[in-house]
Amino acid sequence: MRLVFAGTPTVAAHTLAHLLDRTDHEVVAVISRPDAPVGRSKRPVPSPVSELALSRGIELLRPTRPSEAVARLGELAPDACPVIAYGALLPQRVLDVPAHGWLNVHYSLLPRWRGAAPVQRAILAGDEVTGVSVFRLVAAMDAGPVFATSAVAMEPGETSGELLERLTPLGAALLAETLGQVAEGSAVAVEQPADGITIAPKLTVAEARLEWAAPAAELARLVRACNPSPMAWAGHGGERFRVLRAEPAAEAVPGLAPGELAVGRREVLVGTGDGALRLLEVQPQGRRGMPATAWANGLRGDPGVLE
Repeated sequence: MRLVFAGTPTVAAHTLAHLLDRTDHEVVAVISRPDAPVGRSKRPVPSPVSELALSRGIELLRPTRPSEAVARLGELAPDACPVIAYGALLPQRVLDVPAHGWLNVHYSLLPRWRGAAPVQRAILAGDEVTGVSVFRLVAAMDAGPVFATSAVAMEPGETSGELLERLTPLGAALLAETLGQVAEGSAVAVEQPADGITIAPKLTVAEARLEWAAPAAELARLVRACNPSPMAWAGHGGERFRVLRAEPAAEAVPGLAPGELAVGRREVLVGTGDGALRLLEVQPQGRRGMPATAWANGLRGDPGVLE
């Protein structure tokens, strides 16, 4: 089939590479978001998908608005348009261009966790199972009929970055399989049920703050969900620091108040509303990540209470 691929971040670039290297479909063009400023220089940098398209000599479209690409899409006449994390809503006139529609790879088992942050929200909610869905895009957010799903069990201590890395090849393979079925005429898309819908908005920096009155298990899930972005954080001595990894302590620490630090030779514990949280890796402001024990040993005098 003739494909126009749409996507922006690294996870989408991996999927595009899979289609280019492991399938017989012809990717006639790629759509990605415009180059964005990165770092202190604010120099515009191509997205990972744009970089891959340019390196492979594939026509690249970087419209400010998706509707700006309608005319060129019509000329390209794609049979289908795979899309992964493109980063913008597609209007109906764009959705109508390909003969077999837009096939989206979404990293949850729809209808659970529709939205921008399905992996993070699944971890935050304590889900035991998640997965990948391939569905046809419609005007409503992540509401289209589903072609295929593949489920995986969550692993203990897994961060959102690690889980997404595990789901990426699974999603790429499922997309390739679905595109093959579309080409053969055997693909069947099933409407999503009305029950079980949950929404997964992007995690904000405000949400990423560790509120020590919460239970330790909930705080540990927040740390995992926020890694690698936006990163869980707390305050100490008037400065913010990030918590990169943490886990609930196996045993309760009597008398340890929420936010109170208990620094030992081999561990750093923080009191919570229910149990203690063991800090494993932290990142002080303006510095690199380090073991929590190294950070805590650098605190002078009474380690005090986290804000």
